[in-house]
Amino acid sequence: MAGLDIAKLNKSYGSAEILKDIDLSIADGEFVVLVGPSGCGKSTLLRMIAGLETISSGALTIGGRRVNDLPPAKRGIAMVFQSYALYPHMDVYGNMAFGLKFAGTPKAEIEARVAEAARILQLKPLLKRRPRDLSGGQRQRVAIGRAIVRHPEVFLFDEPLSNLDAALRVATRIEIAKLHKLLKATIVYVTHDQVEAMTLADKIVVMNKGRIEQVGKPLDLYYKPANLFVAGFIGSPAMNILPGTVAGIDAGGVMIDIGRGAGAGASLRLAAAPGVAVGDAVSVGIRPEHLKLGSAPQTESAIRLDGTLDLIERLGETGYAYVRLASGATAVAEIKGDIGVEAGAQVVLTASASDAHLFDAQGRALRA
Repeated sequence: MAGLDIAKLNKSYGSAEILKDIDLSIADGEFVVLVGPSGCGKSTLLRMIAGLETISSGALTIGGRRVNDLPPAKRGIAMVFQSYALYPHMDVYGNMAFGLKFAGTPKAEIEARVAEAARILQLKPLLKRRPRDLSGGQRQRVAIGRAIVRHPEVFLFDEPLSNLDAALRVATRIEIAKLHKLLKATIVYVTHDQVEAMTLADKIVVMNKGRIEQVGKPLDLYYKPANLFVAGFIGSPAMNILPGTVAGIDAGGVMIDIGRGAGAGASLRLAAAPGVAVGDAVSVGIRPEHLKLGSAPQTESAIRLDGTLDLIERLGETGYAYVRLASGATAVAEIKGDIGVEAGAQVVLTASASDAHLFDAQGRALRA
C-alpha cells in the first residue's frame, strides 16, 4: 500500500472552475471519505486520482511518485464504481480474473489471487455463478474482489453502496470496514451518505463548491465544526442554528442576544470568543441531542426556546421532535420514548450554554 499527496490541485472546464486549490495528504493505510453535496467536486477529485480526469494544475503523488500524466493502469490504483459493472456472460471467477488475464498474469498466480479474494469476501461458494444469480450485495462484493486481486496501492470507492437497499447497505458497510482492517489498505471513498462517512472513515474531507471546508476525524468534525457549512452538513438531523447579536463582552465571556430565535430579551453567556465586538451578528448552534423538552427558565447559562410542536419523528426508543419557534424557524430536539405530548401542543426546549457553538457573520466557528 502507499500514501497519497495532493498539492494545489485544480480542475477547470474552460472558464468553469470545478476544483480549486485542493491540498490533501492521505497516510499509508488510512481510510479517507470525501463527502459533500451534489456538485461539490468529490467524484471529480476521485476520478482525477484514478486518472479518468485530467489535472488542470497542481501535483498528485502516490507512494511518493508523481502520477499526473500516468494512465490509470500505471498508477497502482483499483476502483470500485457505483454500478457493479460486471460482465454478465462471465461467472464470478471470470469477472474477478479478467483484469489479471488481460495483463498477462500467470494462470497459477491468477488462481491464487482469486482464491484469496474469494476467501476474504466469502465468495468461494459463488465462484461458478453468473451476476444474474447474485444479490446486489454479492455483486458488490464481486466488484470489490475484482479490485483486491490487482493488489493495488490505493483503493478508490465511488458511492459503492448507493444502489443497495437499506439492510444491504448496512451489511456491506460492515464488510468494507472489516476489509480495511484486514488488508490495512489505503482507501479513498466518496459518498453523499454521512452515516457511511462517520462509521467508516479514519478521516473525513468535507467539500463544498469545489473546495475543502474541513478535514478531520469524524468526531472532531461533529463536535468542532470549522464553520456553519460543516456544522449543518455533518450530523443528522442537522445542527439547530439561531441568529444572534453580541450584546456585551467582559471577563466572563460574551453575552449573546438570541431574542429573535427564543423570545424577547433572551440572552446567553458563552465562553470568550476572539475577534467579535458588541453589535456583531453571530449564529448560535445547538445539536438536537443537546436540546431537551422541559420548562427551565431562560438564564445566562441555559437556552430556552418556546414554540409549537409540529411533528414527532419516531424511530423506536429514540426520536425527534420538530418545534416551530416564534420566529418561524424550526428547531429539532432528540427525544427518548413516549414524551406524552401531541402535535399542536405548546412546548419548551432547553439546552446548556456549554453545549452551544458560536459562529461569526461569515460562518466561521468562534472558539476561545
